[in-house]
Amino acid sequence: MATSESNFDEDIKKDFYIPTYILSEDASQSDDVKLPDVPTCPVLVFINSKSGGQLGGDLLNTYQSLLNKYQVFDLGKETPDSVLHRLYLNLEKLKSNGDEFAAKLEERLRIIVAGGDGTAGWLLGVVSDLKLSQPPPIATVPLGTGNNLPFSFGWGKKNPGTDQNSVISFLKKVMDAKEMKIDSWHILMRMRAPKEGCCDPIAPLELPHSLHAFHRVAPSDDLNVEGCHTFRGGFWNYFSMGMDAQVSYAFHSERKMHPEKFKNQLVNQSTYARLGCTQGWFFASLVHPSSRNIAQLAKVKIMKKHGEWQDLDIPHSIRSIVCLNLPSFSGGLNPWGTPNSNKRRDRDLTPPFVDDGLIEVVGFRNAWHGMVLLAPNGHGTRLAQAHRIRFEFHKGAADHTFMRIDGEPWKQPLPVDDDTVVVEIAHLGQVKMLATHDCRSKSVHDPSSHVNHDCDDGDSDGEEEDSVVEEQRKFGAADTFKIPEEVDISHIS
Repeated sequence: MATSESNFDEDIKKDFYIPTYILSEDASQSDDVKLPDVPTCPVLVFINSKSGGQLGGDLLNTYQSLLNKYQVFDLGKETPDSVLHRLYLNLEKLKSNGDEFAAKLEERLRIIVAGGDGTAGWLLGVVSDLKLSQPPPIATVPLGTGNNLPFSFGWGKKNPGTDQNSVISFLKKVMDAKEMKIDSWHILMRMRAPKEGCCDPIAPLELPHSLHAFHRVAPSDDLNVEGCHTFRGGFWNYFSMGMDAQVSYAFHSERKMHPEKFKNQLVNQSTYARLGCTQGWFFASLVHPSSRNIAQLAKVKIMKKHGEWQDLDIPHSIRSIVCLNLPSFSGGLNPWGTPNSNKRRDRDLTPPFVDDGLIEVVGFRNAWHGMVLLAPNGHGTRLAQAHRIRFEFHKGAADHTFMRIDGEPWKQPLPVDDDTVVVEIAHLGQVKMLATHDCRSKSVHDPSSHVNHDCDDGDSDGEEEDSVVEEQRKFGAADTFKIPEEVDISHIS
């Protein structure tokens, strides 16, 4: 039995283990594990121990028992930017001293992040900002309430097992996974400073380390405009506006006031459905003011070609609009679907590739319209694909709307005089993900993704390469997402 366990430990070390001296120059090599060869798939593991209830803590303990405890990090105690800064600085020093083991390990390094979409997005933002010469690809473990990122890349959307067998099974999948690139998106919001009061967007978590919350740009930033409040952020999956964001905002507000009622996944889902009814999302044509429909709220422009803005016609019945990067929204649904050959030819539409620099723009009339996504080949109203999209809000009947980025909603004030609120989304860059070979995300560079599947039976359809300042090419994750000791990160999924 002891021999079997010894062989088991050796296999884990051979494939995934990172020696302590690699992780920090302060580490002592005297009692470090000596490996004869560079591990096949060395992994850094980041876990939000507060995510998924007790599961986060259990998963942390299991990974630390299987691997070097110093290669497994609790995000409640140490931020990913500080870990990666320390690791890559040490790797550079080791390589400069002729350490070939360190050089090969850097080439093979992979990252695992366990948490919800908020946690995964935080890690992605940090890796994107650090501009590493060999950025490691990232695998995401679904551990929170919002798991669109892991689901898109084949890692599932249900909370995983935390026992040794489950973790070992996941590690083996990471070793066999393929690399894919994923687009990231910069979002800018600009509004005229009010004569009195405040028009700041209300960040859903109101915490400085939330990747998805807007950050006010510095006075020295080229994006800053005198007399305006300018905010910037980034996202990986989607930006939505309208009634779907309104329901999400109601859910998050209720959960914030009564967290004790939201500890069960089934209860959470039933509460969300109830709020969908009470907010009028199912009966929008009867209770939703037409002044809050997207066409009445905003003028929308898109950019398909360099420097050419064109107006986007939004049907007057559309009450919710989604700008989507990944084929997973609201629990794994795919609003864009796969356009058939006629749509591809007549409207120049493509499948929703995750690395083509295009964002899919989809509209919904109400929750019943959204239910078509549950049907085979169902999709929303396809409005456009674009490199950029801009919303211009002018004074109108509504004094606010609701917006949501990657699951995090807020109530957005709109102009009350002749000013304009502008929201603009633009392609930012790419980062490397790890994906299973049968995942739903498709790459524009994969020939098998271009096979013509005419599965789109019905239809409900009613990059700019200019120079951008360096600051705009960042999420700000590595510089600003620090977790103060007094902050409880259990609010991040």
